[in-house]
Amino acid sequence: MLLDEEECQLVLVDYQTRLLPALHEGPATLAQAVRLARMAALLEVPVFATEQNPERLGPTAPELAGVLAGSAAVTLPKMAFSACGDGLAERLRPPQRPSGGGNARSLPRHLQKAVPAPAQPARSSIVIAGWEAHVCLLQTALELLELEFAVWVVTDACSSRTERNRDAAFDRLAGCGAELVTTEMVCFEWLRSAEHPLFKPMQALIK
Repeated sequence: MLLDEEECQLVLVDYQTRLLPALHEGPATLAQAVRLARMAALLEVPVFATEQNPERLGPTAPELAGVLAGSAAVTLPKMAFSACGDGLAERLRPPQRPSGGGNARSLPRHLQKAVPAPAQPARSSIVIAGWEAHVCLLQTALELLELEFAVWVVTDACSSRTERNRDAAFDRLAGCGAELVTTEMVCFEWLRSAEHPLFKPMQALIK
């Protein structure tokens, strides 16, 4: 199964300034997170970022924060390790379809406009990456799987303080049904073709 950009949302977990110095390959994973955010902005994929206890761990790293500020991204502070319980899950879910009322086409023409239109199809594929992969990323992704989202973990944009903790998170997530991908995989699956009108600017982001 390939990623479909029209079905995706991007979640970036806790790319915060005070975490960076202690992380394995921290700067490299931050650079990939910035690329993901820029690609999502080009393709109008909704973006959500989280910040764990920002008073203590600081704001989102400026390299990423600047990209988020220039798009319609939403940043959510949280105290729980999983972001789902602090508002993320509600943001990712589309409005529910109106209940009852029958088929609008069966109504007289002058009344049909009064019937609410069905909700837009769900963007049920969550592309997710983040720091402290074995804690906040892991717990958020597992809860998203429990909520029946399809979860795609961007491995080269994830880090923990130790490589072993990061890799243990990947093993557990794969065993629970998450797909493990890379930034370039996301890029080219969102594009699907070299004829995509945004192929050149997207390609430039990963060179």
